[in-house]
This record gives sequence, C-alpha cells and structure tokens, in this order.
Amino acid sequence: MSSDYGAMTPTETETARGRPWACLRQFSVFMENRVGNLTDLMRQIERDDLKVVGLSILDSVDFAVTRMIMDNYERAHEIFALTGLTVFENDVIGIVLPDDPQPFTEICRPLLRAEVNIHYAYPLMHRRRGQGSVALYVDDLDLALTALEPTDLTVVTEQDLAEGDEFL
Repeated sequence: MSSDYGAMTPTETETARGRPWACLRQFSVFMENRVGNLTDLMRQIERDDLKVVGLSILDSVDFAVTRMIMDNYERAHEIFALTGLTVFENDVIGIVLPDDPQPFTEICRPLLRAEVNIHYAYPLMHRRRGQGSVALYVDDLDLALTALEPTDLTVVTEQDLAEGDEFL
C-alpha cells in the first residue's frame, strides 16, 4: 500500500465528458424543534460568509430536518463538522427552470421516461439568465443525469454556485 494514499492531492471534479460534477451537495441537519434554533443555525452559517442557496424544512413535534444547499460546499462542510450537530450529506440535482409555460413538466418528462422517481424538490435561490432553479432528490442519480443529458435542460453545478451567477 502506497504511503501517499489520501495525500493532499485534489480530487478531479470533472466527469469523463469533461464537465464539472453535475450534482449539488445537500446538508440535512437534524435539530431539536424549538423556537430560535433555525435562527441560531443561520447566524452561524452567515457569520462565515456563506450563502444558503436552497432551504427546505421538514418538522415534527420533537425535531426538524433542515435540508440546505450552500454556495461553497467545502467551507460549509468544515463549519458543520465543528458544530456538533447531526448532519448528513447527499447529492441532489440542480436544474435551471426552462423558459416554458410548463417548466416542471419539461423537467419531469425525461425522468418519467427513464422511470426515475423524484422523492422531493425545492426551489434554489440561484438564477441563470433570469431563470429560476430547482433542486431534485431522485432515487437513481446516475440514471437521472443520463436521462437529462440529451435534453435542453441546464444542470446547476457546485461551480455555478461558487461563481455566484445570480442569486435572488
């Protein structure tokens, strides 16, 4: 086994087709459901000059799951590692809403053809050329990306968020 395994060499972020990794990292933060908890979390994030690009909250009587996408994944990952909160990460697909009278139908159609199930979706505070964006959590990420590839739909990448194209 090589002694330099895991050395500080950067991981290549482009796909085999020469594009940036076509997914966004979502943080799911488990918190006690009490007044002020979300405000405390937002203060901590914004104090470190991060922008919350996507936010979805699922709550119950005792706890809440706050799903978040940030403009800088690496910095957000470091901050969450220091908080002591229970945080899980997973990949979601960001898609720019097409300029169409039925933009969600245009997004769902290729996923339906590929038999990809959308578990949940929420809006992103990211715009490209005036168009809004949406985050999708799907049951088969690779199949979904393959189904979206031949369409005219634009996938939002981490690089797009880091460059700060446009935010609402």
